Amino acid sequence: MSDTNPRKTQLRKKLRRRRSALSPAQQLAASRALTNSIVDLPIWTNAQYIALYLAADGEIDTRPLEKLARNLGKQLFLPVISGDDLLSFARWNADDSLANNRYNIPEPPAEATRCPVSDLDIIFLPLVGWDLSGGRLGMGGGFYDRTLSGTSGPVLVGLAHEMQQVEKVPQENWDVALDYIATDAALYRGQGK
Repeated sequence: MSDTNPRKTQLRKKLRRRRSALSPAQQLAASRALTNSIVDLPIWTNAQYIALYLAADGEIDTRPLEKLARNLGKQLFLPVISGDDLLSFARWNADDSLANNRYNIPEPPAEATRCPVSDLDIIFLPLVGWDLSGGRLGMGGGFYDRTLSGTSGPVLVGLAHEMQQVEKVPQENWDVALDYIATDAALYRGQGK
C-alpha cells in the first residue's frame, strides 16, 4: 500500500520544502501554539490513553504537547513499526530509553506495554499536508492507513503547521480520514467519522 501516486509525490515534495523553510524560532512558536488548539478538542479533558509521535523532517514538534499531557497525568504511547509494516502503540514513560527503528525514528523498548488501537482515546498523527475535509497526506509509507483501516474507537487528530493546508489532498480508497486537524492557528473538524 505504499503510495506511488505522482500527484501526491509532487505535493509531498512541495509541502516538505515549505515546512523545512521554517526557522527554528518559527518551529518552536508553532509547537507551543499547537497546544492551544489541542485543549479545544472535545475529548481532550477525559482522554487518558494518547498516542503521539516524535517529530522528524520538519513535522510540528510534539514536545510541548507531551509535556502538557504528562502534567495532566495522561498515559502516552508511541508508534512502533512491526515486521508486517503495521503500527503497534507502546507505552512511553518519561524515563524510557528509546531506540531508533529502521527509519531512525525513536521507539520505546521492546518490552514496553502495548495498547490496542481500539483502547486509545486519541491518536495524534504526523502529516505532510491536509485539507478541510480531513484528508491527510503522509510520508507515503501507508503505516497509519494500514493500521487504522477498519478500526473504530480513537479520535484521529492530524498535527500540522497551518501552512500545510491544501485545497484538496489527492485520495486513494485506502486513505484514512482525520476527525480533526490541529494546527498552530486553529482546530478544524474533519470528516473522519
